[in-house]
Amino acid sequence: MTGESAEPTVVTVELDGSGRHIARELRPGAFLAPRPLLPSPDRLRIALVGTRAGLLAGDDLRLDISVGPGARLELVEPSGLVAYDHRGGTSRWRARVDIAEGGELCWDARPFVISTGARVERSMEVALAAGARMLWRDTLVLGRSGERGGGVRALTRATYGGCELLVEDLDLMDPDMRELPGILGPNRIIGSVTALGVAPGGRPHPYRTDLAGPGAQVRLLDTVAPVIEAELAAVWEDWLAPGGPGTPGLPVTNG
Repeated sequence: MTGESAEPTVVTVELDGSGRHIARELRPGAFLAPRPLLPSPDRLRIALVGTRAGLLAGDDLRLDISVGPGARLELVEPSGLVAYDHRGGTSRWRARVDIAEGGELCWDARPFVISTGARVERSMEVALAAGARMLWRDTLVLGRSGERGGGVRALTRATYGGCELLVEDLDLMDPDMRELPGILGPNRIIGSVTALGVAPGGRPHPYRTDLAGPGAQVRLLDTVAPVIEAELAAVWEDWLAPGGPGTPGLPVTNG
C-alpha cells in the first residue's frame, strides 16, 4: 500500500499526584505502535514497534512525543526503518517533541536507511522548557548494501526556554553534490549523538560541537556501519555515565 497518511503515533508521559510515572496517552499511528516495556520506578520505557515494512512514495510518518514536568521517558526502537524506492515520489518523516520543566527524554533511535530511488523529507522539532533535557542518538544510512542510496533532507530545530538551541538543514538529496570532497565524499553513514538542555561531561571527543546553549553533539561519518555504530555507542554510554559531572542523568538504554 502506498500514500499512507494518518493520525500520528502519540506518546504522552506524566507524573501523577503520587509521583508515579503514567502513560497518559499511547496512540498507534499508521507506521509505529507504542508498547510499554517492563516498568521501572524512575521512568517509563516505551518501544516504538513498526507495523509496516517501511516508507513508500506518498507516505507520511508522524510522531508526537510529550513529556510532562519532572517525568522521564526512554524510547526504544526494536528495529530500524527503511525507505524503499519511491519511483519518482517523495515520503515524509516528521517528529514533534515537547518536554516540560524537569522532564527528560532518552531516545536511542535505530538506523534510518534511504534506499536508492527514495526521496525523504525528514523533520525533527524539539521544544524544551528551561530545565528539560534530551539525549538523542540518530543514524542515517544512504543505501542498502551495494547501493548508492537515495536522497534525504533532514531538518532539525530545537529550542530551549523559547530560544534556539540547534537549527540544522542537512540537504543530502543530490548524490553528485553530497559525494563531493568536503561534504560526504565516499561516506554513506551519518551518525550523531546529541544532548539538548545539558552540557554532557565525560571524556573529550575530537568531533564534539557545543551548541548555542546547554547542549552538545558528536557527529561521525564512515563508509560502513559497524565502525561508526561502535564509536557512537561509546559516546552514548559515556554521556549517560551515572555520577559524572554534567551528565544528563538519563537512564541507560539496555536495548
